[in-house]
Amino acid sequence: MENLYTRIFNSLPSKNEIKKTISHFSKREYFVFWGLVIILCLSTLAILQKINRSLIVDIPTQGGSITEGIVGSPRFINPALARTNTEQDLVSLVYSGLMRKNSDGNFIPDLAEKYEVSKDALTYTFTLKDKIYFHDGKPVTAEDIIFTINQIKDPIIKSPKKVNWDGVSVEKVDEKTVKFVLKQPFALFLENTTVGIMPSHIWDGSPIELNDANTNPVGSGPYEVSKVSKQSSGIIDFYDLKSFKKFILGRPYIANLTLRFYLNEDDLISALETGEVDQVSFITPERADKLKEEGYKIESSALPRVFGLFFNQNQNQIFTDKNIANAINLAIDKKEIISKVLQGYGVVIDNPIPPNIIAYETLGKENNLSLEEKKWKAEEILKKGGWEKGPSGFLEKSVTKNKKKTSTVLEFSISTGNTPDLTKSAELIRENLQSMGMKVDIKTFETGNLNQLVIRPRKYDVLLFGQAVDRESALYSFWHSSQRNDPGLNVAMYTNTKVDKILEDAFITVDRQSRIKKYIQLEEEIRKDMPAVFLYSPDFIYIVSKELKGFSMDHIISSPDRFSNSYLWYTKTDSIWKIFSK
Repeated sequence: MENLYTRIFNSLPSKNEIKKTISHFSKREYFVFWGLVIILCLSTLAILQKINRSLIVDIPTQGGSITEGIVGSPRFINPALARTNTEQDLVSLVYSGLMRKNSDGNFIPDLAEKYEVSKDALTYTFTLKDKIYFHDGKPVTAEDIIFTINQIKDPIIKSPKKVNWDGVSVEKVDEKTVKFVLKQPFALFLENTTVGIMPSHIWDGSPIELNDANTNPVGSGPYEVSKVSKQSSGIIDFYDLKSFKKFILGRPYIANLTLRFYLNEDDLISALETGEVDQVSFITPERADKLKEEGYKIESSALPRVFGLFFNQNQNQIFTDKNIANAINLAIDKKEIISKVLQGYGVVIDNPIPPNIIAYETLGKENNLSLEEKKWKAEEILKKGGWEKGPSGFLEKSVTKNKKKTSTVLEFSISTGNTPDLTKSAELIRENLQSMGMKVDIKTFETGNLNQLVIRPRKYDVLLFGQAVDRESALYSFWHSSQRNDPGLNVAMYTNTKVDKILEDAFITVDRQSRIKKYIQLEEEIRKDMPAVFLYSPDFIYIVSKELKGFSMDHIISSPDRFSNSYLWYTKTDSIWKIFSK
């Protein structure tokens, strides 16, 4: 073989022979030759570059910064007390829980190494990971877990999360192990364990609502506070956060994350347009549409919110006839609301379970009739019910009271908030229904008055309202008969013993597929009784930096969920060979 290589090499022309040959070229041959040589060299370089590119991959690297603008200033950056979206946003960045929800909507271990569930689903035992630290360098221990849960359960503190922990006791097994004992199985208990863990050495010993850590928080989450700017009044202007090197799921790629706070949406958008912030969220669809035209990057995802018309049979007897509700449902052009009110940032819904909540994809959907066909069907339903247009142009029906015939008009009022989306929706709904002959009045209220004067005393014929179904358990609050009076949230005052049983069983059913079956039954019962007409779920709208990568809008249940995988966001990359990326 060696002799073969030698013979081949020796058969090649020498350098002198090549020079001699070239010297005999004509001028034309000379230029053609060197042209071919140049083409060969360039082609070889291009091929090598292409091969090199195919062997190289871009990977995220540490560095870069993002500034986000938010309406509203925080007061309690504290897992036990946080109520507003702004406060919860910061809690999700600064604190870590035993578990964390990922971008797929699943729960993954965060501070926990593992967990075990007893066969009766009443005991959850969590083991902590090694080398988990708070931002001040102190280790996270079982004592901190117990302290946090006990703070939430303390009735004096009035934590908004207290209801999730009622009937649950927490015990220390050892420094790295805690045990939760439930009085009855709770399908969503694992979600509870995403609550941020508070460092007991910082919070213990002073009233929780007065502790400086409310505005200078110390957690174990992906980001730690590096600077806080306050006005002389104490109102916070911004937080500078830096990536926490010892974050247990890996140091975040984005080195610095700044959150700036504004009084209103106008100030927020102004900050975006002047470059003071890179990202904003919770803006109106009209603003989003305008910003999209200006070239901003818009991300959106359907929120688990149910906007609908909720009927009060106690206030207006016509709704005891479910055919009226059925006709109303058919007569409303829901797509028009999505288009004209939400500018396309929303989805039509036909049942009480919104997007991103278990069972939504498996539920029955409204038939695919055209709007004209639906209106024709609505007219037929009303005719069969004895409703005919009278001299006034409105639908009337003859009824006999005390042996006397009287005529009643199909009329009712819709009560709602005075926000632009609700008032515009109400006007479109009235137009749809009055074209059918129904007499509809609209009553609008300030948010505070709507709650105090209308919803709490249940003083409305029809309520145009949005329900936040951010957890499955919210379905119990909205549809169980025990919740039909204030402070319950069953605003349709719906009563159905079968539905009550379905909700009670779902609450304690741990198996996901079994719960889905129960929610299908729930939807079927509510569809049959028509206590409400379901309209739409709005989108969560997020203006994000064009530089941002690694971001996901999947399974956004509430505002803080956009930060659930913030430690995986990145703006900087390095190029390395693929063999080194694994």
